[in-house]
Formats: sequence, C-alpha cells, structure tokens
Amino acid sequence: RVLRSFITEGLDREEKAVHIVDPEQRYDHIERLREAGIDVERAMERGQLEVRPWQDAYLRGDHFDQDAMLALIEELLGAAGAAGYRPTRLLAHMEWALLDKPGVNDLLEYETRLNYVLPKYEDPVICSYDLSRFGA
Repeated sequence: RVLRSFITEGLDREEKAVHIVDPEQRYDHIERLREAGIDVERAMERGQLEVRPWQDAYLRGDHFDQDAMLALIEELLGAAGAAGYRPTRLLAHMEWALLDKPGVNDLLEYETRLNYVLPKYEDPVICSYDLSRFGA
C-alpha cells in the first residue's frame, strides 16, 4: 500500500513498470493493483506492466547469481527505453533472500554493485524489504 502512488503515478504517466514478486503472492499483488484502479490486463497487453516471479529474475536456475541479475537489470532498463518507455519504474520484493538457496548470501555485495549500475539510468528502482522479516 505504501508504494501504491509510486506505481499508479508511473502507469498514469505511461511509464514502464516491472515488478518482481513472490510467486505465491503474484495473484494478490495483481489484485491490489486492480483495487488501486489500474487496468492490469490492458497494461500487460501493451507491455507497459510486467509482474515477474522471483524465478524469472533473482532465482533463475533456483539460485541467486548476482552477475546475471545485474545484467538483467541493465537489460530491463535498456529495453524499456528502446521500446519508448522512459523511465521504467522497477519494484523488487526482496523476501527471496530469506530462502535457503545458493547465492543468497551475496545479497549485500549485489546491492553494493547495483549502486554503481543504477546511476547510468534515470529510472527509479525500489528494493522493498519487509522489515518484519528482515533484521534492521
């Protein structure tokens, strides 16, 4: 709910939105977008909205590969610009890092490296951490 205005404002401005979510919460995430007044089907059909499960981003191959994920971030941000969407609003739910999967211990290094990648783009990126599940 906190991110609702971030999401709706971007879609209203015809910006691209990429959301990376828990696959078990994907349906609920899409329902919350609908409740916010977003025509989810239309946005997805137009390619303006992508709602990807973790397995199509952070956990491809059932493990976390920070090099592959950084390459995907650059691909997503670059491709959206080429398709006429500027900027892209990327929202990533980060609870995947709590799973017992190879590579998840590289999260801190990944976040540090991401801080060097993102300034090349003008796209807002939010990595959302549920503080009730992550230690401060």
